Amino acid sequence: MPSSDPSIDTVLEHSGAEAPRPYRPTVRFMLAHPAHYVALGFGSGLSRFAPGTAGTLWAWFAFFVWQLYVPPQHFELWTGTAILVSTLIGWWACTVTAKNLRVADPGNIVWDEVVAFWLVLWLIAPTGFWGQLIAFALFRYFDAAKPGPVGWADSVFKGFNARGGFGILFDDFVAAFCTLLVIAAWRHLT
Repeated sequence: MPSSDPSIDTVLEHSGAEAPRPYRPTVRFMLAHPAHYVALGFGSGLSRFAPGTAGTLWAWFAFFVWQLYVPPQHFELWTGTAILVSTLIGWWACTVTAKNLRVADPGNIVWDEVVAFWLVLWLIAPTGFWGQLIAFALFRYFDAAKPGPVGWADSVFKGFNARGGFGILFDDFVAAFCTLLVIAAWRHLT
């Protein structure tokens, strides 16, 4: 099976070797590199069942804790800055981890769900538990089912380079946008 990275295929083709099998991440793998620790959502991506959902739940919990410690007068600026910085760090972490796992967009990388769901929670704040639960359900639907624009976004950027790392994040940001669009439409109609 050819990989997404033509340079890897060329080396394998000329060496007569088969493409390496994808590596299932373990705690040892996660702790071997700071990028792995971030990309695997501080361990939430190691879940054997629905790692994307586990990562989104971790993001929700982390956002709740964040709200407890950030002064209300600084919430907008600090949260927006944290999401921006987390996106840039995540881009690097997702790129490195996908390359080391030998899968262009492995399901165990959940940092994309984390930062995208933080974006949703930030933009719908202040919202109570039920509003956040609806946002969670909508986001998980768009991220997992990948309808329309999310499916397109998932197929655009692939590979084991910075472009591929961006692609891991990109479809989740589109899922976040779709989630926010549905919430905005619902708020407008009610």
